[in-house]
Amino acid sequence: MLTKIIEFSVKNKLIIALLVFGLIGVGSYQVTQLPIDAVPDITNNQVQVITTAPSFGATDIERLVTFPIEQANSNISGMKEIRSFSRFGLSLVTIVFNDDIDIYWARQQVAERLQQVQNQIPQDVGTPSLGPISTGLGEIYQYVVRPKKGYENKYDITELRTLQDWIVRRQLLGVKGVAEVSSFGGKLKQYEISVNPDKLNAYGITITDVFDALKTNNQNTGGSYIEKGPTVLYIRSEGLVGNLEDIKNIAIATKNNDVPLFIRDIADVRYGYATRFGAMTYNDNGEVSGAIVMMLKGENSSEVIKNVKAKIEQIRKTLPEGVVIEPFLDRTKMVNNAIGTVEKNLMEGALIVVFVLVLFLGNFRAGLLVASVIPLAMLFAICMMNLFGVSGNLMSLGALDFGLIIDGAVIIVESVMHQFTHNSKFRKALSVSKQEMDTIVIDSAGKMMNSAVFGQIIILIVYLPILTLQGIEGKMFKPMAQTVAFALLGAFLLSLTYIPMMSSIILSKKISHKMNFSDRLMARAENLYRTTLLKVLRIPKTIFAVVIALFVLSIVILSRMGGEFIPSLEEGDFAVDTRVLPGSNLKTTIESTQKAAHILKTRFPEVQKVVTKIGSGEVPTDPMPMDASDMMVILKDKSEWTSAKTFPELSEKMSKALEDVPGITVGFQYPVQMRFNELMTGARQDVVLKIFGEDLDILVKNANHLGKIINTVEGTQNLYIEPVSGLPQVIIQYNRPVIAQYHLSIGDINRVINTAFAGQSTGLVFEGEKRFDMVVRLNSNDRKNLNDVKNLLVPTPSGNQIPLSQLANVDIKDGPNQIQRENGQRRIVVGFNIKNRDVQAIVEELQTKVDQQLKLPPGYYVTYGGSFENLKNAKNRLMIAVPIALVLIFVLLFLAFNSVKESLLIYTAIPLSIIGGVFLLAARGMPFSISAGVGFIALFGVAVLNGIVLISEFNRLYKSGIKNIVRIVVDGGEARLRPVLMTAFVASLGFIPMAVSNGAGAEVQRPLATVVIGGLLIATLLTLFVLPLLYVIIEKGFKMKNNHKNIITPILIIFFVLTGNMMNSQTKVTLNEAVAIALKNNRGLKSEKLKSEYAKSLIKTYSDIPQTGISADYGQINSAYRDMKFGVSQSIAFPTVYKRQKNLYTEEWKKSELNISLKEYQLKKAVTLTFYNILYWQEKEKILSESLDFYSQFLDKATLRLKSGESNILEKATAANQKSAIEIQIKQVKQELRTLQLQLQWLLNSETEVIPDGERIFSLSSLQNDVSGNPSLKILEQQKNIAAQQTALEKSKLLPGLQLAYNLNSFRGMGADDKVYNASPQFHSVQVGVSVPIFSGGQKARIQASKIAESVTENDFQNAEFTLKNQYEKLAEIQQKNLEIVSQYEKYELKNADTILETAQKQFINGEINYLEFVMLANQAISIKNNYTDAVWNLNESNVELKYITLNQ
Repeated sequence: MLTKIIEFSVKNKLIIALLVFGLIGVGSYQVTQLPIDAVPDITNNQVQVITTAPSFGATDIERLVTFPIEQANSNISGMKEIRSFSRFGLSLVTIVFNDDIDIYWARQQVAERLQQVQNQIPQDVGTPSLGPISTGLGEIYQYVVRPKKGYENKYDITELRTLQDWIVRRQLLGVKGVAEVSSFGGKLKQYEISVNPDKLNAYGITITDVFDALKTNNQNTGGSYIEKGPTVLYIRSEGLVGNLEDIKNIAIATKNNDVPLFIRDIADVRYGYATRFGAMTYNDNGEVSGAIVMMLKGENSSEVIKNVKAKIEQIRKTLPEGVVIEPFLDRTKMVNNAIGTVEKNLMEGALIVVFVLVLFLGNFRAGLLVASVIPLAMLFAICMMNLFGVSGNLMSLGALDFGLIIDGAVIIVESVMHQFTHNSKFRKALSVSKQEMDTIVIDSAGKMMNSAVFGQIIILIVYLPILTLQGIEGKMFKPMAQTVAFALLGAFLLSLTYIPMMSSIILSKKISHKMNFSDRLMARAENLYRTTLLKVLRIPKTIFAVVIALFVLSIVILSRMGGEFIPSLEEGDFAVDTRVLPGSNLKTTIESTQKAAHILKTRFPEVQKVVTKIGSGEVPTDPMPMDASDMMVILKDKSEWTSAKTFPELSEKMSKALEDVPGITVGFQYPVQMRFNELMTGARQDVVLKIFGEDLDILVKNANHLGKIINTVEGTQNLYIEPVSGLPQVIIQYNRPVIAQYHLSIGDINRVINTAFAGQSTGLVFEGEKRFDMVVRLNSNDRKNLNDVKNLLVPTPSGNQIPLSQLANVDIKDGPNQIQRENGQRRIVVGFNIKNRDVQAIVEELQTKVDQQLKLPPGYYVTYGGSFENLKNAKNRLMIAVPIALVLIFVLLFLAFNSVKESLLIYTAIPLSIIGGVFLLAARGMPFSISAGVGFIALFGVAVLNGIVLISEFNRLYKSGIKNIVRIVVDGGEARLRPVLMTAFVASLGFIPMAVSNGAGAEVQRPLATVVIGGLLIATLLTLFVLPLLYVIIEKGFKMKNNHKNIITPILIIFFVLTGNMMNSQTKVTLNEAVAIALKNNRGLKSEKLKSEYAKSLIKTYSDIPQTGISADYGQINSAYRDMKFGVSQSIAFPTVYKRQKNLYTEEWKKSELNISLKEYQLKKAVTLTFYNILYWQEKEKILSESLDFYSQFLDKATLRLKSGESNILEKATAANQKSAIEIQIKQVKQELRTLQLQLQWLLNSETEVIPDGERIFSLSSLQNDVSGNPSLKILEQQKNIAAQQTALEKSKLLPGLQLAYNLNSFRGMGADDKVYNASPQFHSVQVGVSVPIFSGGQKARIQASKIAESVTENDFQNAEFTLKNQYEKLAEIQQKNLEIVSQYEKYELKNADTILETAQKQFINGEINYLEFVMLANQAISIKNNYTDAVWNLNESNVELKYITLNQ
């Protein structure tokens, strides 16, 4: 088959050329469409629930908000873990799902549960909301809004924040792909009524009176309208306050109503700002406002950034003079750096490959021809990347080795050139013809194609296990494996088509018998190789000893090398995690960070700007307290640096410089890496230790002890111990008896405290479209110290006011700062970053010290997370993936050579390649990382290729008659030295740019490239000597087998073995996918389409003219002489008959087309009903499984109670019977499910077993209440047309027929014109006639019958239409009832069922009900759930029937 394709390609050059040009055109377009990013998005699938409650402390937030949200979401299907963070004013719950869960489905599940949990959270605490649909790579653009130089006094930070919120943010939210714009810094403008408590006391009013006055004096209303003559006048009042004066003039109701009391009399009305939990500073110039633009998950970042920048340019024009928007963190920089590195490495790799090819082939044309496969294979790979949704990034494009890709092309071109130099046929020829060239190419390529395909399949096979990687390492390296596979597939197709075609055109047809530079070089290399090999064959023991020693040494080095997950990716900027003392206020943090920014800006010329984000933003996905900040240090290009050469060196110098700022701790990381760490593990550091337990004090004590242990480990830096405690709080402890004496409630007092200090909103003030809160709180002078809290006056029902200190004990105490939980347990985080040492060695040393020095109380334990956890998971996965790759290679080798002995011989290349890979890694001082692990996987595949080439040549020589084993290995090794060296050098040297690159992102590529280069060069060197040596030793004393095998056959066998399991596996399909498969595969539908083709072909038979009559007469026709007569006659119907015959056939064809639509309609309906029937029975099975678990627990408890004598045998027997009954039902349900799945498989005509995956309820969208478009009606309507055309045809048959004839006669004798004629025919005559239907009774009867048939079809149509309309009305009623029943169940019964089950369990355990009542109640709850499932099925059935009865095909 492959040879046929090659032959076709060579003989049809134009077609292949057009296809290649098509690939270039489509590929060039696809390059512009490829989503570009720096790295794959490795963020796990998560939904964040954010609740802001500004007035509540960490303990209250945990108790009132976090815990209920955790409990409600703990049982969602597909949930991986649940983390939470509670601190003053904020709860952040992060629910992590498996990667295969749809994020929108997950958010829907969480949102539904939040609706349920809303009742459990007190109203005044806060409302949970979902965080934006974004990821760790989502923060694509960050900017500041600041005044220009000279305008600092004109625009304060309140004004800047207002511009950000109401001009910039609103417009950016409309950009496609933007999920959220989180405002940061500045002050949120409010209209503040600062109440003077002394004046309140003097006038005898309370803060509540002020509150009520503001509420009742800030509202509009309408008075409908009045009629005035012919028109109406609408009435509306304007009572909303619009400015400060309006607020000042609001009157307050007093007990003595003599003189009106206004707000201005008791309060200072001014512009204020909301309580702040965050700020933003620019360089060392003070505060500014700004925001973080978050990208929607799954969007193309380069496209979204481009759109955001375009929108920013538009917004700039609308801003007032003196205000600028300045971006400080633009992901384009990181993307351009990473992609620039990739482009540079790929370009340099391609040039090296071309150079090596030209050097080894000795032919410039041949080298360029093989090299031309590189861009074409890349274009093919990019098309496939777009098709499969793989973005272009450091990992997907960075690991491409062009040497591997062009391997097949090298083999074919080298084989063609080998023919010219080694085939005796061409030894004396000077040139070859075009036809001979074509034949040579077809023969050479055909012979070598099997080897080329086998090599490419082996490389492809070793990349397959990488696709099994899960989690972060899977997201990192899967794109790489996919891209390599796409490029290999493209190269394979090009090797079959493009390379043979171009070889026959481009390669020179002139045969040169002179040795070129390459030939001379190879001749020297072959001589050197032969001499060395003969020496090596004499000292086998020494060689084996050296190789084994090297292998053992490499294993020892590998075990001591240490490991890291993935090297840090240089992003071009620093994110400095800066912290001051816990409990510090915003002012302190701002001052400290400004000093730090000043030092960085003045002492380091590399720093372009410093933007500091302190505390939380508007959308607190990154919940920092006010004593923590992210200092974004934006750096110039690396080429402009003077203080340091590398990022680690620069960060070390900066850390030392920042020691001059007292009271701050700093940790240097990269922005995206820090965000990844935080979203993945809940902490920002490289390695995270989590101590789990209940008591916060014990957690803090052990965390501090753990911190001391970490400081003793070399290579750790930036130690971070989570500040759980140490937050100073004013604690108000109520004296309940005293409160009761004054007839007060705690709720009343709480409201007074909240209003006075936090401030309570009393409505909104509108400024055009802008809206601002109007807030009442105490004057800022009365909100400064503890005495102000103690002296707060609380109004009593009797009209008096008493200070708070008389009702409660008010004191300052240290309280919890923040509380983190994971999977329902409290935890404390101790983290640190790594410096100049690998993560594995650090953690192993730390684990040993922790086990010896840290003794935790019972119930408390430590886990290790961060990059160490990722490394451990990835290593475990590679422990499975690598052996699978090795086994697959061996199976392929065995199938190809049909010999375990020879397969093992070739297999020796793998341990030999490990030696080189490990030695070069160690020589470059690199630890083992997942990048290196993937490099080893790729290396194994390439390493065995050389062994295959050598063993195949040895077998060929043996078959040719050479029996001397030494001569076989020497001649064979010499003959295949060029392809072996070329394969090794092309594959390894193509990686050199990656191995030596210092660009952004090179850290990830370097270990992979190092492993492949070292491994391949050493493996090739050792293979050329060790493999022949092993071959000689093993073959001596063994008879060689004839191993000439078709390599393609075993390859196909293993391919089908591997894919066979996939074919029989279960596949999830949506309804739309199932319908699409059915429409494509269903046999009945295919049959209808063939019938339609038959009816269409029949139209051409309308002009069915009778056969032509030809006659010949001989005899005494005209006289006594014998004459001849020839005649041709033809009878035809009247032309109208043929026209109407055509009309009839056309209408019948239209009917057959409608039959296809009817069949599709019936098929869609059947698939939909079966699909939802399976979902119905699956839900039944789920309910029964839950019931089985429930009754199994009941049986276990009943058994225990019987043993302990608490119950009798009846209780146990009842439980056993209930369990047994459910088990029988489950078996019946499974049988029903199996039947339905087979039915669906039959409808889809699919060998793969499909599992429906969709919403439980079939949605009715765009329903028409018109049945006229129903396919069955359309067919009946078309039948009317056919009957009408039949009648017209029968009528046309009453028209006369036409007859035509032509005669040619002879005549002998004297004619009427007195001439004598001989016997030759010379007299012509023409005959025209008409056939008239005189006896037309039968035809008229047929016409009458046809008219009756017309009436019948009309009657059938009307009857069917009436039936369908009637059926539609019935179905609509049934559907409405079913919908109401389902709604009723969802609103009440289902909740009741859960309540019944829960209450029954509690009462049974407490002994309030006996087991019979318990069983009755449990069965009642299960029955409700079953009935609900039945109701959903009935609704689905009526929905489907209703949709399809009105469906217009």
